[in-house]
Amino acid sequence: MSMVNSAETQPSGPFEILADYERRSLAHVAGIPEQIDAPGLWRGIGFRIGDNHMVSSISEVNEILTIPALTVVPGTQPWMLGVANVRGNLVAVVDLRNYIEGARTVMTDSTRVLVVRQHGGSVGLLVDEVLGQRSFSDEQRAQALGEEDERYSRYVGEKVQLGEILWGLFSMSVLVRTAEFQQASA
Repeated sequence: MSMVNSAETQPSGPFEILADYERRSLAHVAGIPEQIDAPGLWRGIGFRIGDNHMVSSISEVNEILTIPALTVVPGTQPWMLGVANVRGNLVAVVDLRNYIEGARTVMTDSTRVLVVRQHGGSVGLLVDEVLGQRSFSDEQRAQALGEEDERYSRYVGEKVQLGEILWGLFSMSVLVRTAEFQQASA
């Protein structure tokens, strides 16, 4: 009798097997490190723009890419590098250093594109280098300094010391809502 019961509970076709896998995997999901809330700890993705070390909230950076193939869009600002096809979605790619400082980013093996969501789609931000995840405690943030470089002060609310480096907490959401950033046509 036990053989009959076990045969009845086993999935019989391909669809049932896949549905069973999905059911069992969803029941077994463990906490993903990026989703575990650590009270008193702010976490972000560190990156470099020229000599400036920045960090943006993990929730603001959707993806990190090597430089994709770009299609130039005529009649745009010099900081607008073009559009890329990222898994079937068109993503505008902006040279972040050129946008903020007016100096082009020099492409190297370390150059990356940070994909950020904005109203109406995603935008890719070209940065000199991605430096991995950084975490700051409430105590570190309480000792934060203001951004002195006026070109960055609009996007960097505070700078926090971590080791030898002063990290600017860069707001991607402020950047993508800026009127000048949204006006990519020349």
